[in-house]
Amino acid sequence: MALLLQPFQVRAVRVLEGYWYRWPVTAGLAGVLVEVQRRRWEVLRERAEVTTRDPVVREVRADAGRRLGLRPPVEVLLPTALGNALRAGEISAGERYGLATLASWPRIYMQVSDRMSEALSSTRDALDTAVNLCWSFLAVASLCCVALYDEPRSWWLCGGALVLAGVAYKGSVVAAQAYSGLMRTVYDLHRFDLLEALHHPLPDDTDREKEIFTEVTARFTGREGKHVPYRHGRGGSHPLDADRSAHAEHMDNASG
Repeated sequence: MALLLQPFQVRAVRVLEGYWYRWPVTAGLAGVLVEVQRRRWEVLRERAEVTTRDPVVREVRADAGRRLGLRPPVEVLLPTALGNALRAGEISAGERYGLATLASWPRIYMQVSDRMSEALSSTRDALDTAVNLCWSFLAVASLCCVALYDEPRSWWLCGGALVLAGVAYKGSVVAAQAYSGLMRTVYDLHRFDLLEALHHPLPDDTDREKEIFTEVTARFTGREGKHVPYRHGRGGSHPLDADRSAHAEHMDNASG
């Protein structure tokens, strides 16, 4: 099953993320699940805003704040926990600095350090593996239901396969949260490396930083923007760019 899914890896992840609106059959279910996610988000927000000196309640508040930070804003929630874990990174990693994450990620990834590249690849592999296991166990459960419909004593195999699929899905959510955290770290540490690779001058303050990155994003997305000056210097490509191109292309496809 993993080998069969390999050419469709991006699609396998996106289905579990909850991008179901293009299919009429699942569009209604997506709306219901988004409402469920919204209510959970509201509960976490209420817990995170509680003011008290009770140590137990304060611990609950801290945990709620942490979990809320792993989710995107309420207006862009997706139907599933996996989708929200990935979207939280996709819409916040670069946007804090004026960069559109999905448009800039394939470019900034080429500038990351070796250790960061290894961490990203390892976390992405863990995510893809968990997603493949989830689909595999779902397929096993379906086959068991068909093959053992007249053998009630063996129905536990169907339930066991569904439980394992749920465990694999939970693992994919954890891996997605870790991956989103690494995406934010990439922009924290390497956003200026992207400017140097593009031969643009470094900003003097945060206001100028957002202005430059906004114009760079406009260029990435094909929109008209103000002129950003060039400063040709040492520049050049990273020596490991060729080795990283496969992962960057994979993320570019995922963002589409």
